Amino acid sequence: MLRLGSGARTGRIGPRPAQTLILYEFEGCPFCRKVREALTHLAVDVMVRPCPKGGQRFRPGVIEQGGKAQFPYLIDPNTGDALYESNRIIRHLYEHYGTGRPSLLLSMGPLTDTLAQLATIPRLGLGVRAQASSPAEQPLELSGYEASPGTRRVRERLCCLELPYRMLQAAPGGNHAAISENNDAAVPELFDPNTGTRIRGTRAALAHLEHVYARA
Repeated sequence: MLRLGSGARTGRIGPRPAQTLILYEFEGCPFCRKVREALTHLAVDVMVRPCPKGGQRFRPGVIEQGGKAQFPYLIDPNTGDALYESNRIIRHLYEHYGTGRPSLLLSMGPLTDTLAQLATIPRLGLGVRAQASSPAEQPLELSGYEASPGTRRVRERLCCLELPYRMLQAAPGGNHAAISENNDAAVPELFDPNTGTRIRGTRAALAHLEHVYARA
């Protein structure tokens, strides 16, 4: 899989956020991908509120709070900032939770954007449009990392179903690295507090989402 270079291992880790950041995004967006790469690189867990096209659970809230339906949109309760534009968000993340300067492959302007766009092509638009689903009372938890193909497939489904989830960074060197250090096949790991179910592996996680939340 084409990657920007920071989605498989953490680095440049700085202070930890006291409160969880909130990211409004959708899986098929290349600019959202750049921000997810930075979060993986900095090992910053984040609450994801998926905003696929046609979605009604979280998209209207972005317009209400920020004034426009533009993604990604990051809210940082630790600093009081609410930010649009991927490059601005990445600078904010590295300034507050890294060593101050974004990694090279995330700071090359148009080239970085092109790499992010190319990385979305093989998925043929998956994770872009909302599908009918039952809501989740409590956000799910997903342990994985940006460059993991299995993690991406589960994120795509969570996005289309508009299910909020906390992304726990499990790349080697990250906060939850023990999940992936010795057994990468265990990534992703999905925990659903609404059913009390903990699942390892892509197929099992996808089957759970279909059974519990997907609607025809």
